[in-house]
Amino acid sequence: MNPELAVIPAAGRGTRMRPASRVVPKALLAVVDRPAVQYAVEEAARAGVSEAVIVADLETAADIDRHFHEEGPLPGLESVGVRLVVQEEALGLGHAVWTAREAVAGRPFFCLLADNIVLPSRQILSTLASSSDGRSVVALRTLTDEFLEKYGVVVPGEWIDGQALNVLGAVEKPGKAAAPSALGLVGRYLFTSEVFDELHDARPGVGGEIQLTDAIDALGRSGRCIGAIAETNLLDVGTPAGLLEATTLLGRIHPELGEAYSAFLAGLGRND
Repeated sequence: MNPELAVIPAAGRGTRMRPASRVVPKALLAVVDRPAVQYAVEEAARAGVSEAVIVADLETAADIDRHFHEEGPLPGLESVGVRLVVQEEALGLGHAVWTAREAVAGRPFFCLLADNIVLPSRQILSTLASSSDGRSVVALRTLTDEFLEKYGVVVPGEWIDGQALNVLGAVEKPGKAAAPSALGLVGRYLFTSEVFDELHDARPGVGGEIQLTDAIDALGRSGRCIGAIAETNLLDVGTPAGLLEATTLLGRIHPELGEAYSAFLAGLGRND
């Protein structure tokens, strides 16, 4: 399965990034020379996507739309049509994905969380596509104990091959004591339109929000979900510490800035 569509939820208010996100939308905070949401669109383009649907809130949709369209297509994204849909109420990640249902129009689609950046030289979406047998696929990484209360975690079933397994369910932020495994959901998904059936019936879960993890749980319980082990970590730019780390890593490999920046880092402390 090779989706030509990506849905990118970018409606969060970025409370973990205050005060930087008080005025600038979290999705538009710069990581080196471009905003986080642009990295997600570029990643989708590398996977062959020709259409990206960004879900934004009422206050930030116009700003994100201007970024992608005001001066024409961004370099490297000329073949990707970017459109915005508005999540009118902040009812959770699951609701943000649900908001894109009309734009998806029954097609399979990648879903990428803009908080998490994949290094440009790495690829997770192609792994999801090659692992699908017609079912939805979620990217998984083994989490250390402290992250089991911050991420959704799956109930693992039988392995299909060395990289993919059947998902029997999922739990949102269970914590170490209640986690059914250490395999965490890390913000990259390939969904069939069946996910909207589950989101339609979803009730508020953890935090009083419509959780995407609960829809994945329903898909897994009915045998409609696969988990694929991602071969690379993602950079979390949803916290100040994560943004700083991502800026350093991406700055060092930037094709134009990397050499000078690496030299700067190597020289720190020498001239104090």
